[in-house]
Amino acid sequence: MPLTARTAVCCVLGWLALGQTGCNMVPRNQLLQSQNRTRQLYEQNKSLAQDRDNQLRTNQTLTADNQRMQQQLADLNASKDTLQRRVDNLLGERTQLQNRFASLKGKDSPLSDESTRQFEDLVRKYPEFEFDPQTGVSKFKTDLLFESGSDQLRPNAEALLRDFAKILNQGDAKLLNVLVVGHTDDRRVAKATTKAKHPDNWYLSSHRAIQVVHALAKHGIKEGRMGEAGYGPYQPLAQGNDAKSREKNRRVEIFVLAPNATVARRDSGASRN
Repeated sequence: MPLTARTAVCCVLGWLALGQTGCNMVPRNQLLQSQNRTRQLYEQNKSLAQDRDNQLRTNQTLTADNQRMQQQLADLNASKDTLQRRVDNLLGERTQLQNRFASLKGKDSPLSDESTRQFEDLVRKYPEFEFDPQTGVSKFKTDLLFESGSDQLRPNAEALLRDFAKILNQGDAKLLNVLVVGHTDDRRVAKATTKAKHPDNWYLSSHRAIQVVHALAKHGIKEGRMGEAGYGPYQPLAQGNDAKSREKNRRVEIFVLAPNATVARRDSGASRN
């Protein structure tokens, strides 16, 4: 076959081959779009899987936190119940003692005229000391006796308590009993150093009353004639939380009682630990 004929045949066959192949090919732009869409779906699925894992971890963390908070709440409720039982017990003890001497405030003073005159002289000598001649009740402002938050007597309080004890160790007054009662204002015990010694105002008021009892004993009043109590902030003389009201409510009261008053009297034959 001549060269020209062969060339023509090859051209025809090549054209036919190209025509047949072109009928089965996907357009290039569609193929690129499909590939891009596939990559987008892959990335979206990957992101969603990461979000799902993060959410699972967050849920696990929240569940653990919730369980921990529930346990803490249960512990707090248990502590609250324990503290409430302690408060109820203390209130019961204080109420019993309160019922025994609350009515004494309205009774006539057991002091003789001479002892009353001596206590009135004491008021003139110590202006911050108060004395009611009708009932025989003496009041010491706590700021006169103690530093803030302390149950240690101020040095200048010793002279007042010495003169007070001297009156009760003379004449008929030697037969009288003494009840020392401590009171605080409404502010809670906050300082760590104070709280270590006096966990709350009941402790502080009682400890202060005890210090006054010890001081009176040191100055000659027999221990068997005395008793003490602490009422914290729960029997205020003045209502209000201003400085003057609080100063008035911080006090130590001394009730002078007749010999037959069993509130403060102790059996002289009873053993002491």
